[in-house]
Amino acid sequence: MKTDNKPWFWIPLLNFASGLPYAVIISVSVIMYKNLGISNEDIGVYTSLLYLPWVIKPLWSPLIEIIGTKRKWFLTMQLIISIAFLVVGFTIPMNGFFYMTLAIFWVAAFASASNDIASDGFYLLVLPEDKQSFFIGIRSTFYRLSMLAGNGLIVLLAGYLEHKYGDNTKAWSYTMVFVGLLMTFITVYNYFSTPRTEINAGEKPKDVNEKSFITIFISFFRKKQIGLILSFILLFRLGESQLIKMLSPFLIDPVNVGGMGLDTQDVGIIYGTFGVAALTIGGILGGIAISKQGLTKWMLPMILTMHLPIIGFILLAHFHPASVYYIYAVVIIEQFGYGFGFAAFMMYLIHVAEGESKTAHYALATGFMALGMMLPGMLSGYIQEYLGYGNFFIWVFLATIPGIILSRFITFPKDFGKKTA
Repeated sequence: MKTDNKPWFWIPLLNFASGLPYAVIISVSVIMYKNLGISNEDIGVYTSLLYLPWVIKPLWSPLIEIIGTKRKWFLTMQLIISIAFLVVGFTIPMNGFFYMTLAIFWVAAFASASNDIASDGFYLLVLPEDKQSFFIGIRSTFYRLSMLAGNGLIVLLAGYLEHKYGDNTKAWSYTMVFVGLLMTFITVYNYFSTPRTEINAGEKPKDVNEKSFITIFISFFRKKQIGLILSFILLFRLGESQLIKMLSPFLIDPVNVGGMGLDTQDVGIIYGTFGVAALTIGGILGGIAISKQGLTKWMLPMILTMHLPIIGFILLAHFHPASVYYIYAVVIIEQFGYGFGFAAFMMYLIHVAEGESKTAHYALATGFMALGMMLPGMLSGYIQEYLGYGNFFIWVFLATIPGIILSRFITFPKDFGKKTA
């Protein structure tokens, strides 16, 4: 089936294949290690270090720019990721599993970061800007859906297996094997569904093989407002970087230590049902809003919509309501806000990557974004243990303010992202 002019056939699962490994490596691993007896401090430090491949991916992004095709790169990387998850599943029952699984996750993280570079470049090359603005919401939605498939459905499966076997080790071993098989299926689908041509309708023909590593890097750091751009990218997710590391431990920890006392299955249900629906609606509406009225109009409202729901977690941590429905409400609002608001940040990164060497420049931008996630995340466990969950979420909310302030000073074309007639 010819799919070159049918982005609906390949964009959803291509972005799902970027998000699912990230979710498992960065988020699901937190829940897995928590249930396998690892402390919050170790979880915060070591799982945050898994961000490093996404931080340093610009170092090898020019190779993906000048060697082979983006399609060959992301298909190869997705296959490596599939194998890595299978190996993690077989490693969990072994003695010293913590450091062995971290090492395998590290390999999967490098492959996933490379997959992201190739997938993002493929998207930027195949679709013109007016279609990019519309599908940014679809990309964001399916990327986040894959995150929720990990944080929701995969966690739900692990929780079910924990109850079935009464053995967390066996449950998580089987769960990781399932994730490996799922990634294998997605890889095969992407092989048959993605277009086999990479034509950038918005870029002048140029032999990318003539571009040197130095030229590509220097051209990025010569962009207008580059200091402000990098500050915004690094600080935009300062609060989220800490929230994402300690949110699952907060939901799982017993009430007597400040948590909500949920089991693994409860966490999976909350994120895998209502969270999925809220995120889907938010992501689609975010993409539509930008495509209709442009990024300028929606940047600040989307950022606020993304960050304000943190107040809900502050209230949960301080009042510990007995009814689980309060937790559902907070998660629904947070997921809708994230889906709606993150579309603006993704569209801004596309603006940053505009010009020649889009793939490498987008990788550089997302690399700095990952650095902004890694460093605060490494400290999150220690901050949470020192402050307690209630004060920790207040700190997380305050950490969103610098990004909001910087967003008022960055510039981009007034109608950037607006779909042309």
